[in-house]
Amino acid sequence: MTILATTTDFGIPVTMTPIAIGIAVIIALIIFLRFVPVGLWISAVSSGAKVGIFSLIGMRLRRVAPYKIVLPLIKLTKAGIPIPVSQLEAHFLAGGRVDALVNALIAAHRAKLELPFERAAAIDLAGRDVFEAVRMSVNPKVIETPVVSGVAMNGVEVKAIARVTVRTNIERLIGGAGEATILARVGEGIVTTVGSAETHREVQENPDKISKTVLAKGLDAGTAYEILSIDIADIDIGRNIGASLQIDQAEADKKVAEAKAEERRSLAVAEEQEMRAKVQEMRAKVVAAEAEVPLALAEALRKGHMGFMDYVKMQNTQADTKMKENFGTAQVEVSATPVRK
Repeated sequence: MTILATTTDFGIPVTMTPIAIGIAVIIALIIFLRFVPVGLWISAVSSGAKVGIFSLIGMRLRRVAPYKIVLPLIKLTKAGIPIPVSQLEAHFLAGGRVDALVNALIAAHRAKLELPFERAAAIDLAGRDVFEAVRMSVNPKVIETPVVSGVAMNGVEVKAIARVTVRTNIERLIGGAGEATILARVGEGIVTTVGSAETHREVQENPDKISKTVLAKGLDAGTAYEILSIDIADIDIGRNIGASLQIDQAEADKKVAEAKAEERRSLAVAEEQEMRAKVQEMRAKVVAAEAEVPLALAEALRKGHMGFMDYVKMQNTQADTKMKENFGTAQVEVSATPVRK
């Protein structure tokens, strides 16, 4: 009678070997399923997407989330757009948004727009929303300008609001200017058109003149958009700036004239004061000359050039002259007094 061994060479009971093997297999299977997304691979294969199990393992090794590549690849396959999985993974590693890129490619394909993968990837890496750009190409966007103020030749202010219909120009999206440039150029065109009008009534009667003139300038050059139409939404009449400027100019002229008049008055007052000073100077000279007369008489009397009787006659003549002057002054005052009845 043969006795069976109850243990293995490693000391493990024979009855425990199948259990240990089963546990090891389960653990290995869990690790395999955790590292390799078999469910995602099955979804890709069933959808017709060309992605291998080793490609998924490589994504894990490159620290790329497989679902961020495989799910967009499935959408591309269903849409009939052949894009290799390596290009999607390269775009993801470059920092791009793969899902938005795939949505843009599908939208462009449905709208029959020419959008190669390289250009779409470049637009996405440039920081622009490529899906929004494609959507604006299909469905144009309306941009409303703020109130733009212009002054006609007659000096009346005209305020206008324009609505600009634009769509994305895919070819100029990289490096092209944005909406702010479009609004600035349209505002400049409105100001120029209003400023070239003879009167504000001309602008009111023909508002389409503004849109036609602005649209003919090719304002979308160098921008990421194509202007389809420019429509004037509202026109208001503002201030009469020409009249206000004339009033301000008249007020300034008035102040200048007043300043010049004040300058002339000041010169006249200064000249008057100068003349008064000269009169006082001449009077001083007369007083000085009169003060020398008695001295001259005394000198003449001492030297005998003049006799005493001559001096007396001179005194009588002066007294007689003074009396006549006083008499004449009295006559003038009497004649000026009104006669009472």
